[in-house]
Amino acid sequence: MERSTYDLWVGIFVAAGLAALLVLAFKAGNLGASDIGPGYTIKANFDDVGGLKVRAPVKASGVVVGRVTEIRFDPVRYQALVTMKINDAYRFPMDTTASILTSGLLGDQYIGLDAGGDSVMLKDGDTIRLTQSAVVLEKLIGQFLFNKAGEGGKTSAGLPSTAKAGGS
Repeated sequence: MERSTYDLWVGIFVAAGLAALLVLAFKAGNLGASDIGPGYTIKANFDDVGGLKVRAPVKASGVVVGRVTEIRFDPVRYQALVTMKINDAYRFPMDTTASILTSGLLGDQYIGLDAGGDSVMLKDGDTIRLTQSAVVLEKLIGQFLFNKAGEGGKTSAGLPSTAKAGGS
């Protein structure tokens, strides 16, 4: 009797641990994201979406107002076309700006909307014209190193280090 009670408690503990891992996996994968309810669809073109994923949140002032529903490549504009579903409770002006931002320790990316001042509101199927692509760390490091390499052969006066002061 004592052995079976011990086995029962170990089984319950293991089952609870597996359930916790499953919940964590759904949270990390954004699979447990609830539907935002009835809404309208808007689109935005970005040069680089970085690590943005489908079901990523769309936020305005830190509040989730929608979700990314589709990301695809536009072969005509050579840009990424991101489709978002925004809750009907939230309306944004035509001159709204969409930016791809990063949050959290894991670097989860989301779309941030900054409302403009236009009196005409976005409606179903409209495209946001003002966008800011994701900041890609590898590109920033590459630019920094390229700029430093370009400065490497110059003295403080801006002359190549092999040039002599006398002009000879």
